[in-house]
Amino acid sequence: MAIKLTLTEDEIEILIDAMDADMEGYVEAAKEARGNNNREDVKTFTEAAERILALKKKLEALIGE
Repeated sequence: MAIKLTLTEDEIEILIDAMDADMEGYVEAAKEARGNNNREDVKTFTEAAERILALKKKLEALIGE
């Protein structure tokens, strides 16, 4: 399913900033899980960070960053 949105460049930048903060949280959670030797959580948090990064790159491409 595809969803079409019309966003301003400022709105896209807001989303990118929010994704940065969210991604940092997942990266930190993965580090903590790694320290606790919780491999399943490491995998989950790393995957979440990677998916956020992929979407962030798509948005950045739309505004030429």
